Amino acid sequence: MKIGIIGLGLIGGSIYRDLQQLDYDVVAVSQSQNGSNVYKNFEILKTCDLVFVCSPMNKTLDILDKLENILSPNTIVSDVCSLKTFVSKKKRPYKFIPSHPMAGTEHQGFENSMSGLFKGKKWVITPVFGEDGTLIDIIRELGAEPIITTPEKHDEAAALISHMPMLIAQAIFKTAEDNELALQMASSGFRDMTRLAMSNVEMANDMILMNSENIQTSILKLYKSIGDLTNSNYLPQIKEIKSKRQTMFL
Repeated sequence: MKIGIIGLGLIGGSIYRDLQQLDYDVVAVSQSQNGSNVYKNFEILKTCDLVFVCSPMNKTLDILDKLENILSPNTIVSDVCSLKTFVSKKKRPYKFIPSHPMAGTEHQGFENSMSGLFKGKKWVITPVFGEDGTLIDIIRELGAEPIITTPEKHDEAAALISHMPMLIAQAIFKTAEDNELALQMASSGFRDMTRLAMSNVEMANDMILMNSENIQTSILKLYKSIGDLTNSNYLPQIKEIKSKRQTMFL
């Protein structure tokens, strides 16, 4: 099987490294990276059986459009965007299966990509135009666990566990930044709570603009949760939260 990757940032680069280690025939298209299997033109993807589109969200639709004139109807294409509804509105002449690996760090770029990034992580698939076992098999070979859902449910859930937390991390830093003593006192708790404030700014901007309705709904739920915690029996509630959180990532 020949696999193509468009974009060699953190996610694309990590997929590239893993697939090479798994001895797949892998080619990449990247404007920023060079190498024996790295090209500048999409034409190299013509003979690929599977193509991962690992571009910024604001460039993904344009790339998917360009691939329509290059790939065969039997080629499987999957994007890795952190939003799924916007890429799922148009049926493509190839086998398009939107997906989203729930992996990554606050860093970006090929220099921060790594083998094993997806091991033990979830990888969401939203097969609105039909499934294909090949993609699921590859995802499992990368060490990830596939989760199948709809684009709408994905975007709602992503707002709760990814997009809203990033916005809160940014807001926490913004709230404290004009207090010199607070920043001097800041230690591991503040560091961990604001880690997502260092997220890729282009990706962050796309997420906030393109998933604003779900994020606003998530923030309203957060306000309610804060009210529930502070206006009633705080201690038993936080004991229950601590117990559930302790077992979540075992």
